[in-house]
Formats: sequence, structure tokens, C-alpha cells
Amino acid sequence: MTREQAEGLNGKPTDWALLDTFDCSHALPAESRQYFEYLQERGVTHFKVPLSWTQLLPTGLSSQPQQSVVTCYRTLLKQLLEAGLEPLVILHGSTVPEALRSKYGGWESQQLVEVFQQYAEFVFGQFGELAENWVTLGSLDELEESDLQKALDAHVSVYQRYHQLFPGRDGGVSVGVKANKSPIICDTQLLKYSDFISIKIQYDCITGKELADQLQNILAKCEGKPVLFYEVNIKDCSPYQFLSDTNIFEGMASGPQNVLGFDMVDMLRPGDAIQKSHSRQSDNYGIRDTPKTSLCSTSYCKTLSNFATITSSERDNFLNDSFPDGFQWATSSESFKVEGGWSEDGKGETIWDSFAHENKAFENQTADLACDSYNKVDYDVYLLRGLHVNTYQFSISWARIFPSGRGNISEQGALYYDKLINASLESGIQPVVTLYHWDLPQTLQDYGGWTNASIVDAFKDYADFCFSRFGDRVKTWNTFSSPWVVSHAGYGTGEHPPEVKDYVVASYQVTHNILKSHAEAWHAYNDKYRKTQGGKVGIALNSDWAEPMSSSKPEDVAAADRYLQFMLGWFAHPIFVNGDYPETLKTQIEQKRNECPLSEPARLPVFTAEESKRIQGTADFFGLNHYTSRLVNSSGGGCNPGPHGVGDFQEDVDPTWSSTASDWIYSAPWGLRKLLNYISMEYLNVTQVPIHITGNGMPTEYSGDMINDTDRVEYMKSYINEALKAIHLDGVNLQRFTVQSLMDGFEGPQGYSERFGLHHVDFNLPDRPRTPRQSAYFYANVIEQNGFASKKQPVSAPKVTNMLSRKVSHMPPSTVPSQAKTVWGKFSSQTEFQRKLYHYGTFPDGFSWGVSSSAYQIEGGWNADGKGPSVWDTFTHKPGSIPANANGDVACDSYNRLDEDLYMLRALRVKSYRFSMSWSRIFPDGRRASLNQKGVAYYNRLIDDLLAYNITPMVTLYHWDLPQALQDLGGWDNVDMIDIFNDFCDFCFATFGDRVKFWTTFNQPHTIAWSGYGLGAIPPNVKNPGTAPYKVAHNLIKAHAKAYHTYDDTYRKSQGGLVSIALNADWVEPVDVNVPREVVAADRALQFQLGWFAHPIFKNGDYPDAMKWQVGNKSELQGLPETRLPSFTEEEKNFIRGTADVFCVNHYTTKIISHITARLSPQSYEYDKDLSEAEEGDSPTTAISKQRAVSWGLRRLLNWIKEEYGDPEIYITENGVATDSKTTVDDIDRVFYYKTYADEALKAHNLDGVKVKGYIATSLMDSFEWLNGYNVGFGLHHVDFTNPNRPRTPKRSAHYYYQVVKDNGFPMPDDEKTLYGEFPISFNWSTASASYQIEGAWRADGKGLSIWDKFAHTPMRVDSSYNGDIACNSYYKIQEDVEVLKKLKVTHYRFSVSWPRVLPDGTNNYINEAGLNYYQRLLDALEAAHIEPQITLYHWDLPLALQRVGGWENETIVQRFRDYADVLFSRLGHRVKFWITLNEPYIVANLGYGYGTFAPGIFGKQYIAAHNLIKAHAEAWHLYNDMYRARQGGIISITINSDWAEPRNPYKQEDVDAAKRYLQFFIGWFAHPIFNGDYPDIMKTIIRERSLAAGLPESRLPEFTPAEIQRIKGTHDYFGFNHYTTILSYPVDLGQQQDYEGDRGTGTTHDRTWIGSGSFWLKITPFGFRKILKFIKDEYGNPPVYVTENGISERGEVDLNDLHRKHYYENYINQALKAQVMDGVDLKGYTAWSLMDNFEWAAGYSERFGLFFVNRSDPNLPRTPKNSASRYASIINCNGFPDPDLGPHECLNPEPEATDSPTTTTTHTTPITSTTHPTHTSNTPHTTHTTQKTTLPPTSAAPPVNMVDFLGLELSSGDAEVALYVLFAFLLVSVLGVILIVYRLRKTTKKKSKKAVGETVKMEKF
Repeated sequence: MTREQAEGLNGKPTDWALLDTFDCSHALPAESRQYFEYLQERGVTHFKVPLSWTQLLPTGLSSQPQQSVVTCYRTLLKQLLEAGLEPLVILHGSTVPEALRSKYGGWESQQLVEVFQQYAEFVFGQFGELAENWVTLGSLDELEESDLQKALDAHVSVYQRYHQLFPGRDGGVSVGVKANKSPIICDTQLLKYSDFISIKIQYDCITGKELADQLQNILAKCEGKPVLFYEVNIKDCSPYQFLSDTNIFEGMASGPQNVLGFDMVDMLRPGDAIQKSHSRQSDNYGIRDTPKTSLCSTSYCKTLSNFATITSSERDNFLNDSFPDGFQWATSSESFKVEGGWSEDGKGETIWDSFAHENKAFENQTADLACDSYNKVDYDVYLLRGLHVNTYQFSISWARIFPSGRGNISEQGALYYDKLINASLESGIQPVVTLYHWDLPQTLQDYGGWTNASIVDAFKDYADFCFSRFGDRVKTWNTFSSPWVVSHAGYGTGEHPPEVKDYVVASYQVTHNILKSHAEAWHAYNDKYRKTQGGKVGIALNSDWAEPMSSSKPEDVAAADRYLQFMLGWFAHPIFVNGDYPETLKTQIEQKRNECPLSEPARLPVFTAEESKRIQGTADFFGLNHYTSRLVNSSGGGCNPGPHGVGDFQEDVDPTWSSTASDWIYSAPWGLRKLLNYISMEYLNVTQVPIHITGNGMPTEYSGDMINDTDRVEYMKSYINEALKAIHLDGVNLQRFTVQSLMDGFEGPQGYSERFGLHHVDFNLPDRPRTPRQSAYFYANVIEQNGFASKKQPVSAPKVTNMLSRKVSHMPPSTVPSQAKTVWGKFSSQTEFQRKLYHYGTFPDGFSWGVSSSAYQIEGGWNADGKGPSVWDTFTHKPGSIPANANGDVACDSYNRLDEDLYMLRALRVKSYRFSMSWSRIFPDGRRASLNQKGVAYYNRLIDDLLAYNITPMVTLYHWDLPQALQDLGGWDNVDMIDIFNDFCDFCFATFGDRVKFWTTFNQPHTIAWSGYGLGAIPPNVKNPGTAPYKVAHNLIKAHAKAYHTYDDTYRKSQGGLVSIALNADWVEPVDVNVPREVVAADRALQFQLGWFAHPIFKNGDYPDAMKWQVGNKSELQGLPETRLPSFTEEEKNFIRGTADVFCVNHYTTKIISHITARLSPQSYEYDKDLSEAEEGDSPTTAISKQRAVSWGLRRLLNWIKEEYGDPEIYITENGVATDSKTTVDDIDRVFYYKTYADEALKAHNLDGVKVKGYIATSLMDSFEWLNGYNVGFGLHHVDFTNPNRPRTPKRSAHYYYQVVKDNGFPMPDDEKTLYGEFPISFNWSTASASYQIEGAWRADGKGLSIWDKFAHTPMRVDSSYNGDIACNSYYKIQEDVEVLKKLKVTHYRFSVSWPRVLPDGTNNYINEAGLNYYQRLLDALEAAHIEPQITLYHWDLPLALQRVGGWENETIVQRFRDYADVLFSRLGHRVKFWITLNEPYIVANLGYGYGTFAPGIFGKQYIAAHNLIKAHAEAWHLYNDMYRARQGGIISITINSDWAEPRNPYKQEDVDAAKRYLQFFIGWFAHPIFNGDYPDIMKTIIRERSLAAGLPESRLPEFTPAEIQRIKGTHDYFGFNHYTTILSYPVDLGQQQDYEGDRGTGTTHDRTWIGSGSFWLKITPFGFRKILKFIKDEYGNPPVYVTENGISERGEVDLNDLHRKHYYENYINQALKAQVMDGVDLKGYTAWSLMDNFEWAAGYSERFGLFFVNRSDPNLPRTPKNSASRYASIINCNGFPDPDLGPHECLNPEPEATDSPTTTTTHTTPITSTTHPTHTSNTPHTTHTTQKTTLPPTSAAPPVNMVDFLGLELSSGDAEVALYVLFAFLLVSVLGVILIVYRLRKTTKKKSKKAVGETVKMEKF
């Protein structure tokens, strides 16, 4: 460069003379850096640097360099790199410099060749790290032939040395030659010593074409070597002319070579500016016709260049096209944002938990509950089905799987993700799993988190577990999502947890470890799982698009490029390019480190070569999270750390870009397309994988309109369209688009203030309801269309199947009463147990599950698009007609919101949708002449869309909304309506019948006739109850028949559909089934409601005789000349008869019917029936008066229809329940309703053979409910009618109904399947009693008074004034009691000692020997019977003397109890090896001292009493342990009782918490101090906080001292446990109520399907037994467990065939077996409560728990076995449950009984199996179920062969045979005796015998 040229740099860059070379004869100009940046901005990527051999080495010796020149070149090269220009270094031209020639000679001299080699070695040593592209000799063609070979030898030598010094480096070494001399290289061995071919060309306008041909010939010869056009000289032409010559570039493009670059010097010279080209895009955005030409070679520059000529309007043009087939549409969520359950089931704390708990998020919000997705898998997948996505991306919480980050695995956490994955797949949605989305386990962070290198192995282990556990179902994995955010915000700026503010070291180290962690996870999958699982692993990187603030400023372009490298390249470059960080990043950091020696701005770790190799290429796809763009300009960052400081750039946004609720997201959709192009060029040329957009979305504000999110819709529309352009216009390989996010969530520091969700989540409600926004419906439409093409998928008409008429056959008229009266005989005598026994099974394939609606109730648009008014429009527009003057003008706005309705139907996955057509929408005035095509179009679209989703349309032609114009003509009272209606039907059949295959003419014609024209309650409000209903019904029936015939005659053959009518019917139950008149009345009620219409249509074309008789007689009595009931002619009867293809019935409730003689005046349909209706009082009420939920009525109604109408196919076309408007989404009553009603339909089908073909739930959504307006709702979806958007939110019942539909009924759950097998041979079988409940003798032999003596003698305390004065008189009946024990074959007997019988005043001052003697005699009898005693020291009968000094409130009782225990241990302990200190201290404390409902009747002192009870137990335990255990060898503990608690709503965290709280306040109250030490933390915390809040100085819960805690903890040898039932728990807030209930804060209820008992609180719930046994194992360290009570009560009439108790024991004991075998519970024994009916405390004798009936009407109080005793004995005899599939087991055979000998203990070796068997219902046929069996190992071995274990004794086989004969004789006598007793008992009580369900229980089992 000359000095003049250097001085030329002083002007503006655009004025500079173009300088393509520099030498170092002078210092570099000061502005050289700016010039290089200018070149880079113009698109230049490389800069030629010819070195001066003589200036560097003036003497030619490398030991004597000119250092200033070396420094100059080094500076030059660094400046080029810093400006983003790659140096192309030329060692030398060709000719030898004279100074060297004179010393060493020319190229012919070997010495010169060696000097050149030394020169090259020197250059590589000085500059080798600064350049990758080298030309040894730049003008080889200038040499003479004589010099050429030596020069080539020198090149080869230098080439080889270079690759020795820099093995594996990109770039390479070449030599330069003119194009026409290229054979020098290409035709010789030199070709293999050139990494690329460097060619010089010259172009002018004349020889251009020839040059193109020449280039093609040259390139073809060079064997595919890359070509660099490293010198291009343009003469006599402008650069634009050269660039416009397409022949040149076509020539280069057509060859096999990879063109590396092109010399641009002549193209950039001043005065030769390229003319601006016109856009090459056509109107349809076609791809450019010619190869793209770029003025630069970096990917960023090329991307800018590719879009440089596109105008903003062209850029933003919308592309109406489709995505490729198979495109993946996704939405996403992230674990910590949605799951909640932050500490559930052992989940570890995450850094986000810690962050939020330190009140660092918006308004101190936390993610503790978030969206509650941990409990709401079904809710979330429901949304996915509604959206119609095929892919769901979610992240796994590391801390939920590994609570501490590594080591122990939480199985419950893994099960949650199993459930989510499985539910997604079941719905046809592919899961995409992100392993890490920011929520690091806090434990790992405590060790440094991502800055600690050990985390790489921890993450690999975590990933490996996930691959192994979930990889069989998950086929796409993201290792990390937006790791830049982790490094930047988590460890750089500290905005995110873990709040490390270290952008110098930590941030870069985190990235380093994340990249290595990602690579290790990828390799783990690749090496271990890919072959078997076939999945893909990638990473989701986040990046903005960076647009230069000024594209004309090279410094801004360079800054924008750096922005991308610092954000995206930081992670992408190592993975997708070369295993290392981008050179730009490394160079920039190094430069900053040099500039800032005193303050280190950044420390970038270095990958080893091995690490780089392991990282490179570790992705199967490129995941991209993109939300926004930035305008970037160059700015000196100084020595400040962080990307802006180190990167020397600043960012901004264009004020015209649309803003969002986030201050960092602005809408610039075009940036996505550019970014996708950039990624494709920059990263995917090396690693060629597809791109997945793994996150794109924007937030809205958390206030205002939460549903109508138009901004989000516009954002999504624009961004998705830009992705479409990238695919179609740019050829980007994009395969997935993911919208963030599925629903609103916890957005980090912003908490819930920013909402990204397609679904709104109301975080103010504990249910966390999810409501689709408009964006959800928009996205669903995009998915449905697969983009934006305006094409509609063709709808396939359903297959034509019913081409022949299916008219029901002629039947004779019904008798009076009808033959169907047998239904009452069959079912009305069922017990509650028989009615409620749940039936598990499924419907046949093809069963039609649906939902319903009707036009007026949902459509709205009452006058839209030409619709005419209906009678309901007229009625509701009259003020006062409907509560709150509600109307259907808008209703659910379904006319305008069809997509929203389809969303719900998709989500439900129903098979059919029943809706009605608005007559006045199609024919506004009711006549064909007024046809409204827009109305037709609405129904066409609805039908087409239903079919597109495989949903069968079931169309009702008339659902009450008569066109007002027709009502003006008289409505249905006008016979002309028959033809008018037929014309409407004809039009509908013709217009829609090609697709609609199920038609109902009328919905509930009974309602039309009676409510509309009789009562006048509904439109048209005609009040004429005596005649109008009959006349209207007459016309309706004929109108139906005519429509049916129109279809049958004209359309059936071509359309093949079904036509019927939907009739409504309550079931009716006679008030007394044993009174014939009442049965006749019930039958008459059905004939007047259902038979009125069904009898003409389904039987003989005429009304039922019962109806004709009644109305005729009434009319005659009223003095009328003829009956008020119209008559059909014979022709009409024939026309009407059989006009239905199936039977459709709407059913809601059941009524109780009584016969009455009704009044004659006024004339009324109601009085014609001569009956009265009442509610079924035992069933739950609903929101609609007199419409109780009586599920069992449906089964009976279906049976009645079967019997009455010839066994037709039946569709239940409406069934549902109303809830009040306050019930929004947690509609448990509706869940119970469907759970019971649908099961009754299943019973009718499976057990009774009724041909039930379909079930329609009413209704799809809340709607206008006629006279109730919007005060009640029937919907599976809640509709907010106060919101103009009418948002639809799924209720809990929607999720439940979906499950029923999916399961096609109610398949037997695992909980209900029987496990066949045995208990251990040492298992204890027992039954129980308690002293006060059985002994009687309340004042005998010196017994003292107890608190129960006083309580029972206090008025109004015990039911019916019962008491225990005599009870079962067991004090005098020891032998009788032991005899029944022997019959049961129990091994143990649990009984309690009466404290006041032994110590009358409660103290040991006086011991009542007579009382003790009773227990000694009882022990004698038990010992003789070989029955082991289990003694309870205290079973609630406290000596009254002690109560008078405070009882359990007085701490002195602790010592008194110890003294009492001491007496029993010392006197009885040598004979008793099993002690229980206290029975159910919860009852003592809470009922006795808290609620006052048990003795002693104290209120509000439960905590004090409990405190002393626990201490008393501990002292008794220590006494036995210290004084008696060694010599007596017994065990001692306490018996604690508890229900199991299930959340009322298992999808709701607050209900889950309530259930846990219930358990801790119940079982934990006593078990926790004894087994774990002190009260449960939750009890202590809640009671203390509530006490202090109420102004108390301390907690109402007493505190144990440390010494007391130590003394109490561990005072157990086993866990004694009493259990009866399960409850459903939910939270209640009792305000400041300072008591146990207020503290616990839980309410309880029961599932309606649970069978009841004689106790209001006790429901049969076997599954809870297993669960609470497992709870004890897990909570208390798996102690030995003895079940010390379990049983069920009855009340009322005595029935020895106690089926419910038999069922109870079979199922509860089987659950105990499951707990032991399957759950590992250390269960040692089982005790049935109770041995016999006894005094049941406050219930007296009204509740009976006994296995033996005690006849209290007989003064001898005989004990008679119930059938349950036989079953319990057989279970004991079998020691469990032998598998029936293995044949009859000997243990089930009746065994002889003995009076003196021990009971038999038999050892069996039956394997344990789990089998499903059918559930039967009384008097009904049963169905066969598929048996599912699991075989487990046997539990014990058989006894020795030579001895026989007989009745507990080892006898020889001969002795045993003799004993058997003796016992058999006794057995015969016993059997006869039992039969006689039973016969006399039944005769005395006049009790009718009852039959068992499907079997006869034989008394001879005893």
C-alpha cells in the first residue's frame, strides 16, 4: 500500500479508495480496523494477506526476522479476525526476490527450496494460529518450465509440514494459478497436495461467454476439489454487468466442485456500484429462478443479503398454503410452571421453590400449587384433545424423580409421568419430553449447581433413568430447554434462581457444563437405547433474531452477528458445527481480556480435543425457542462483564413493533423466518438435521379480558405463517411448531402476572379451572387445516346400513295392569345392598356414547341471518316469564361459536352428538317458501364437522321451539300442523339425510302436550288441562307417523338411517309393592306418561287400555257425551303402529306412586290418573325440585320397556342432573349421578338382557334451562353467561364421562379383583368383644360403676334408652361364648377387662377378687378350647370414681392406669401373651371429651384427654417391659383406629391436602407420638397458629417435654389397628371456631356407590383397608400389624342371611391379603368385630355388628349364627382364599365340630393368584368375565406325612380317623339343633326367608 493510498483512508469509508492488500513497509493506518469492518458490512468474508518474504526475513534466515514487520502482520491478522474477516495468507508470489536470488539462487537451486521451507516454517510458527487458509505460491503460472518443478516440490514440502503442525484443522493449503494453466495442478500428482484449487480469472464483456465455457471445462477436470476464485479481474465492464451474466454462475453451479469463495475487489470499487436489482419474487412467493449471489460468505451476511431486496410489504404478505403432510403441531408446558405439588410424594425442593418461598416472585406468589397439574393429568390431556394437537411437549421435574438430584428415586414421581405419557398416547398425542427446564434440585445447587463439574454425571444418570423408564413410549427428547437463560439469568445477571451474579466465570462455566451434560445424555441414549427405542434426542435453544440497527453500517451488522453468536452460537456452535465455541465469541473474549488486564471481563473455559469431539454432532434435531427480535448496534462495552460489555453491542426494539405483557417480547414475526434461514446455513450444513420450533408464544396481561385474546391470535397467525414461508419459499427443513403454552402458569419472577396460555387458568380458585381462549380455537383451526389453505377436507357420508324398514312388529294391547308388572316383583324387594352392589363390566363394541343439546338452549342468534321468532322467543321476551328475565337470545352463542362446541366434543371423544334443528332458523315462518339458506349452511357445517371427527350426528327435528308464525295458526292444536311438520321433515331428510343417519321427530311430546297445552307452564302457555293435552298429543303422534313414513318411503333405501321419537319417562315405584292396587297405580302412571305415546307407536297404534278406561270413565262421570281422549281410526292405527326403528327414552328421576280417588272437577289429565306422586325420600336431591337422583330406577324402567314393548333396541337419549349456578366446575354430584345411572344401564344390559344401544349424557354444556333460565345447569361444561365470550370450561364430570366413554363402561378396577392365596401359617384369626358391650352384671359381685353405667342411665344419651345392664349377659355365659368361638374356628379371642369390675373405685386400694375370677374362668375356657386370649386393658368403661376427680383430664390418671395394669399383668400375665393398653383412644378423647356424644359426655377437652391417654399407655408399656416381659414373654401395644381418607376430588390439591390432614388428625394424633415421637407437625403447627390467632397465649394442644417424648416414643411391640370404612375429605373453613373440627378443617362425605350399613358413618369400602395398611407401613416403619377390629353393622329387621356382612368380610380380608402379599405390610393377624350383637354404645342395640345374632326378645339371649359366620369360618379354615380355578379345596368342606377338642389348623400350599370374577345382583342373570390371574409362590409347607395335624394336635392317622368319626356324630346333632333353632326363631319373628344373591347359604356349615 502506498502512502497515498494510506492517506486516502482519512475520508468516510464510502469515499475510500478500495484497498485489497496491505503490506507492512509502513505502519498500519489508524483507521484500518474501521475499514475492515466496512468491508465486512459489505459482505466480504475473507481478506487476502500477501506476505513479504524479504521484509520478514531480510537475510532469508528464520533466526534473523525483522520484528517490527512480524508485529505489523500479527496486528493486521488480528484486526481482520476481530472485524469478522478470515485471512487468506499468501506466502509468496512466484519469482524469487533479487536479494535472495543473489544469495541462494533461483528455484532451480535446492538451497533456495530449503530456505523457502524454512521461511514457511517460520510463518506457520508466527501466524499459524491466526489463519486457516494458505496459498504457498500465488502465481505459479508465471514461472518458467525450468523453475516450475522445484517450486512445486517446495509447495509439496510446505503442504506436508503444515498438516503435521495443524492436523485436522479446517481450511487448508493451496497454490495459485490462472484458469488456463489449471492442468498444472489438476493433471498432475500435485492435485492431492492441494486442499483446494486457487484460480485466477479475467472477465470482459466480449469474452464472458467464452470464459463460462472455459470454467466448466476446467472445473470438470479437477476431480471435485473445492475451488477458490481467489483473483478476479474485470476489464472494460461494470461489476453489475459481470454479476448479471448468469452464464458464469450457472457454469460454476453446474460443476461438481464446491465453490469456496470469490474475489470481490473489482466489484466493490468506487464508481462501480452494483445497480439495485428488482425483486425476483413472483406473486405467489415463488423461489428465485437463479442461484442466489451473495456479497459475503458468513451465514449472517448471507441471510441479510437474501432478504435485502424484499420490501416490507412483500415481506409481510400472507402465504395461504398448507404445511407438509405429517407436520407436527404441538403445545407445551414446563414442570415448575404448571405441576404444583411442590412437596407431594417426596418431591425434593427445587431452586424455584426456594426462590418463591423467599418472596422473590411477583406479589410473593409461588408455584406450590401452580396449575395443580400434578393432580390433573386428565384435565390437561382433555385440553390437548380439544386442541387437536398431535404432540405435547412437557418437561420432567428432576427433583420429582430424584428428590436430591441423584441417588434415591421417587417412584410416585415416576408414576406421575407414566400416567401423563400414557394418557397422552391413549389420546393419540405423542409426548415430547424435556429433561431440564430450569428447575434444578436445590440439593444440587447447594453443591454449586451447574458450576460444579460433578453435575455432568448427575445429569447423565438422571437422563439415563428417564430414557430407561419412559423411552419405550417417548420418542423425542430435549435435553435442555433455553439453556442460555440458565447461564445468563441464573448465573450471570442473577435475575433467576439460583441468583448467582457472576458473568465473568460462573455463567461461562455453566454453559460449559451444560454442553457436556447434554452430550453425555445424547451419548447415553445413542449407545444404550437408540437401537431398541428408536427415538431422537436434541436440544431446544432459545434465540432472538438480531437485525442491524442500520444495515448500512458495517459495525452494526457485525454487532448483530455477534449478538447471535453470544446467544445462539454459544450453544449451537459446539453441538452443530465443530465441538467448540464460535471463533467470534472466542476472539471477542480474548480481545477484551487483552484490553482489560486489570478487570477480567470474561473467562471462557476451553474444551479438550476429546471433549470437542464428544460434543460435536450430538443432536438429532435443532430445537428452537423463539419469541421476538432485536435491533442491534455496535457499542463499546468497555471492560464490563456480560454479553453487552464483552460483545460490544447494544439492543433495542422498533417502536412500531407490537408490544406484549412482557417487556422483552415484541412481535416481529419476520424475524422467525430470517432466523430459520440463518440456522439452516450456519449450523445445519455440517450436522444435517431438521428444525423443531420448540417454543413460540407471547404473554397477555393478567387482568382485563382473559378469554378474547386477539393479540395472541394475531401473534400466532403471523409467526406460524412465517414458519410456513420458511418451509415453502426458503426450503427450510422445519418439522414441528410448538405454541407456548398449553395454559397459563407460574412465569418465574413474574409469577402469574404474565399469561402465555392458550387456556386461561383461574389461579384464584382452588380448582384451577382451565378455560379455552380464542387463541385455542384459532390454533385448533390451524391444526385442522394443517396451515392456512382455504380448502375443506371432504366429508365422507356414513355407510348406508339400514336400507330396509325396521318398524317394530305388531303387538297386542297392554293388559291392565300390564304384563310388565313383573318388573316390580323382580326388583322392588331388593335390599339396599342388592340395589347398590356395583356392577363392573363393559358394553359391546359399537355402543353409542353421546352428549346432547337443543337449538333454543344453546344457539342464540335468535334473529341472526334471517331466523324467524319461535314461541320461546316470544315467551321469554315477555318480562317476568323467566327468572331474572333470562332468554335464549344469545344463550351459549353456539350459532357463532361452532368451533368452540366442536372443541368440547373432540375432547370428550364421544361417539355421537344429539342436537336439534331450529325450525324457524331453516323455515323462518315455518313454511318451505321462507327457506333460509344461512340457517341451512349452519347445520351443514355442524354436521360435516361432526363427521370429520367421527362423531355421529343424532338430529332432533323438533325440540319445542315452534315458529311463532305457526303458533299464530293454533300450533299443535291445529291438525294442519301434521302436514306442515312433514314438509319440514321432508326438507331436512332431503338436505341432511345423506349424512344424518339417526333422526328423532319429537323430543318429549308428553312435555309439549301437558306442560305446553295443559298446565300452560311453557310456550305456547295454553291452560286447558282437560282436553288440549289429549288433542295435541293426538296430532303429535300422527305428525310423527307421517314423518316416519316419509322417510321410510322416500329416503330409507338411499340413506339407510333410523327414525324414532324421544319419549320421557320417570320410573315409578308403588308405595307398597305388596298391595295389588298400588302396583296397578304404578303401572297406570307409566301408561299415562310413557304409554300415552309409546303404546300407539310400539304396540297396536292405539292408546293403552288403562288410559282409555280411566279417561273414558272420568269423562262419563263428568257428564260428557264422549271421552275426552280422541280416538284413532283403524286406518290411523295401522299408519301409526310400528313407526319407530328404535326406542328412545329420556329419563331423570323416580317417583313413589300411591292410588287415590282424584277429583272430577276441573277436568284434567292430572286427575284422570287417580294417583299421587311423592319423591323417593332416601335419594339425594338435585337443583330441580322433585327431581331426585334415584339411579336404580333407570334399570327398572329399561326392564319395563323391554317387557312392555317387545324387547326393542333402546337408546337413552337424555339422562343428566341439574346443579345450581353456584356449582361451577367441581360438580361431584353430577359425577355421582353418571357413575350410578350409567351403571344401572349397564346392569340392565349385562344382567337383564335389555338391548341398550346408546347412552346420551345431558348436556354438553350449561345452557338456557327453560323455566329455570340460567339458575341451574346440566352441562358437562360450565358456561359463564355473564361473559360475552360465553367461555366454556370443562367440569370434573366431563373428565369422568370421558373416562366412561373410553372404557366403554366400567371395567373392573384392580382394587376389586380377588387375590387368591393364603396368609402365613402363623397368622392370628380372632374375633372381639368389649366388657361393657357384652358382660352385663353391671352391679354383680362388687363391680363398681363405670362412666358408661351413668351415661346409659342418663336420659337422651343412648338410643331408645338402652343400656348395658344385661347386655349379652356374658358374665354368666362363658361357656356359650366359647362355644360360638369354637364354631368360628378362631385361633384368638380379643376381649377387654372391666376396670371397675376389678378395681371398683379405680385404684388398687381394693381388688375385687370376684371380678378377677370371672376373667380367670374365661381364660380357663379359652385355654381348654385352645384359643389364645388378647386382652384390652381399657375399652372405654372408666371407673366412675375416677371420672369424678376429672377422669382422663386429670393427669393423676396416668398413675392410676399404671396401677390397674400392674394388677392385671401380675394376676393374669402368666396366661396372657397379647396385651392392648387402650382401645381407640381417639374415640375416648374426641367423642367422650370433645363432642360429648360418648361417656363421660364432656365437651372441648379432647386434647388434654388425649395427652393423658398417650402418657398412660406409655407408662403401662414401660411397666410391662421393665417388670414382666422377661418372665411372661408377651407383647403389648395400643390399638388405634382410623378411617382411610380419599380426597373428595382427587384432581384437586386442597382436597388431597384435606385427606392427609384428616389422617394426621385421626391416626397420626396417637400413632405419631408412639411410633415417631411427638404429635404430627401439621397438628402442632395448625393448632398453635389458630390458638395464637384467637388471642390465646399458647397452643391448645399440650406439649410433651423432651423427656416425655423420649419415654413415649417406641412404646409398641406391634401396631394394633381398628378399621371400618373410608371417607371422602375436602377442606372447610370454620373461621375462628376453636376446637378439633376447626383445627382439622376438613369436611367428609361418601361416594354414592358405596354400600351403606346400619351405621350412618360406615360404608363398605374395602379398597381403603389396603391403602391404610400400606399407609401404616410407610408412615411408621412397617411395624407388625394386628387388625384388632373390622366389621359392619345392620339395623332394622333381623336377617340371618346377612349378605352385606359376608360381602364385607370377603372383600376386606382379601384386601388385607393384598396388603401383605403385594405391598409388603407385616400383617400378623385379623380380628372380626364383633363376635355377637351387643350394646353399641350410643346406638344401643339398634346397630348390630355380630357374627352371631343375639335374640334380645328371649330372656336366655341365645346366640344364633348368621351366614357371615359360616363364611368367616371358611376363610379361617382355608387361611385365606383358595383359587376356584384349581378346583374345590378341601378347606371349604364343612368340618366336624368339637366341644372339647381344639379347632383345626390346616396348612395348605395353594398358590396365590389374582382373579377377576363377576359381580352378581339378586335375582338377575350373571355375565361371564374374562379371568385375569397372577400366580405367586405358596406361603407355607405341608406337615410331615407320617403325622396328621388334627384340630391343633399332631396325631397319627389312625387316631385322627377315630376322632373324626366321633366329631362327625357331634356334627349331626349340632346341625339338627341349629336347624331347629333357626326354624323356631323365624316362626317367632314371623320373618320371611330371604334368598342369597345367586347362591344358597347352608347352615350345615356349622
